[in-house]
Amino acid sequence: MERGWDPEVKKYFRKVLYSVMLGLSWMMASVTAGIYFHLGYFNSNPVLYPIIFYSCMLISLGLLLRWYYLTWRK
Repeated sequence: MERGWDPEVKKYFRKVLYSVMLGLSWMMASVTAGIYFHLGYFNSNPVLYPIIFYSCMLISLGLLLRWYYLTWRK
């Protein structure tokens, strides 16, 4: 354990870092898949690809929000 660090402060700091890291990772993955791979556009791909992309994005957002709720509830 670090010298001078309170264990509760360390747990809180870890929660904040994990929350920011997971949120930014989710956003970067969504933007990369949607813009770079053109999965978010309805005009260039078959209609099924954007529907699957947005469905997966919403499901993963729900799982991320559930993780936030379970982590910060304690």
